[in-house]
Amino acid sequence: MSHPPRIDSHMHVWQLSRGDYGWLTPDLSAIYRDFTIEDARACWTQAGIDYAILVQAAPTLEETRYLLSVAESEPQVKGVVGWIDMLALDAVSHLERLASNKLLRGIRPMLQDIPDDGWMLKAELTPVYRALVELRLCFDALVLPRHLANLSRLIDRHPDLKIVVDHGAKPPIGERLDLWHKDLARLASIPHVHCKFSGLVTECRGKTSAEALEPVAQALLALFGPERLMFGSDWPVCTLRSSYVQWWQWAQELTAHLPANQRNALFGGTAHRFYGLS
Repeated sequence: MSHPPRIDSHMHVWQLSRGDYGWLTPDLSAIYRDFTIEDARACWTQAGIDYAILVQAAPTLEETRYLLSVAESEPQVKGVVGWIDMLALDAVSHLERLASNKLLRGIRPMLQDIPDDGWMLKAELTPVYRALVELRLCFDALVLPRHLANLSRLIDRHPDLKIVVDHGAKPPIGERLDLWHKDLARLASIPHVHCKFSGLVTECRGKTSAEALEPVAQALLALFGPERLMFGSDWPVCTLRSSYVQWWQWAQELTAHLPANQRNALFGGTAHRFYGLS
């Protein structure tokens, strides 16, 4: 490897017959099929990716165990962000059992799909947040712009929680960005909060292009800096709007002005440090 490791901090694999991907319906025809680790490997080869993090796509313990088994069989997968029922009475013991597998690097409740925007602030979740800190696990925040004020409150309550905002908080690319920018700037002002440079192609309201992505890409770079931003493909969801390689190439173009050390951070170093990868 002649360059520092390139890490995809956010990708999925799934097997429809497992039957727990409630959001994945036939109307999403481009991605309504199995996506395997072999498919992922082909994408990594094309883009020159060295390692990846697998992220949950179903709100079940079974899917988390499935992802851990995939990761155990694939040396290029360095970690898994899973799911637990954070409101279950035995949530902490479930988390501890899963964390006995060192490939588990964090959890992700599917906050964007929960009707209550304040769900993350429920008092009953406090033991789980504390356990994440004690177990040195991370929290992936799958949020929309409307969740950002509550996410700020959560971080104020749990300043030790290692937190990363998925997909730049899904800005409405091509529409007004001022509210998104204002609320995300409040989060970005907290020095330990990280953000994923991922999932942006699927948020384009019009044509997907480097030009369309440019304002949001530069805003994320200005708010977080490359040391707190990490590249992710959000594959195969990204294939609704672009191929893996196309998004990789756009990400390269959008960051071409950065010095080499900052590009190395964004395309690998930040994810390596944040998730504590071996």
